[in-house]
Amino acid sequence: MTYRIVHKTTYKYKQPVSFGNHVAYLTPRSQPHQTCVSHELLVTPAPVAMSERTDYFGNSFAFFTIQEPHEELKIEARSRVVAEGASVKWPESSPAWDQVVRSLSGDLSAAGLDAYQFVFESPRVPVGAEFAAYAAPSFSTSRPLIEALLEFTARIHEDFRFDSKATDVRTSPVEVLRTRRGVCQDFAHLQVACLRSLGLAARYVSGYIRTYPPPGRPRLIGADASHAWASVYCPDIGWLDVDPTNNLIPSDSHVTLAWGRDYGDVSPVRGVILGGRDHKLEVGVDMEPLDLKVDAGI
Repeated sequence: MTYRIVHKTTYKYKQPVSFGNHVAYLTPRSQPHQTCVSHELLVTPAPVAMSERTDYFGNSFAFFTIQEPHEELKIEARSRVVAEGASVKWPESSPAWDQVVRSLSGDLSAAGLDAYQFVFESPRVPVGAEFAAYAAPSFSTSRPLIEALLEFTARIHEDFRFDSKATDVRTSPVEVLRTRRGVCQDFAHLQVACLRSLGLAARYVSGYIRTYPPPGRPRLIGADASHAWASVYCPDIGWLDVDPTNNLIPSDSHVTLAWGRDYGDVSPVRGVILGGRDHKLEVGVDMEPLDLKVDAGI
C-alpha cells in the first residue's frame, strides 16, 4: 500500500514568540517492510536554520531555529510511504516468554544488546509489581511468547476504554491502569510498562494508522491521527509489533515514524521558545492511499 501523508501542526500563541528552537520527529522510517519514498517539511515562519539528523535509536528528525517574532507557528510534513506488511514474519511458534527473559541478559549479539536496553524503566514508563500483576494472567509459566503477547494485547483492548478527554501527554501508566481509560499513547505506555515489568524488552512506536469513513460517508481530509503501539523483542524472530488500542498486528494499515523508550523520545514536535505564554495546539493528519502506479512525487 502506498500512502501520501500530510501532518499539519499549528501553535497559536497568546503572546508573540521572539525565538524558538524546535525538533520534529515527522520523517517516516525506512525499513525492510516500509519505504519512505519522499519527505518534505514546511515551516512558517521560515527558519533561519534547519538540519536533518539521526538520533541514538536511528530515527530521523529535523532541528530548526526561528528568530522572527511570531504569534503562530505552522509545521507541515508531507511524506510518501510504501508499506508492505508486518515488520517481521510472525512464525507459528515461538520460545516461551520466560525463556526469552532468561536469554536477554546473556545475549551478546548486536540485536540482543540493542534489545536489552528496552528491559529497563524509562522517564515515562515505570516498572513495578502492579504492572506485572496485571500482565500475569496472560503470561503463565512456559507459555509461548507470541501466544501470551496476543492474548495480552486483546485483554488491554477489552479492559480499557478509549477516552480522549481522560488523559494528557503527562499521564502516567499508573493512572491509566487505575482508571482504565486513555488513548493510544496511554495504552502503548501501559503495555510497555507491563512487559518490562515481566523482564521482556519492549519499546514504544509512534506512527500513523489508516482510518476508514462510516459506510456511505465520504472520506474527510485531515481526519486521520497520529498513532502509537508497542513492540516486543524475541530472539531469532525480531521485534513483534502489537497495537493494543485496536487489538491488531500492525501491517500495511500502519506507518512507522519512530521508536524509542517512550513518548518522550519520539514526540512529533517539541522545543524551547522565548515568549508566547499560553498556546493553542491544532493537529491534523491526512493519510491518503494512492494507486501504486502514480508518479513518485509528493
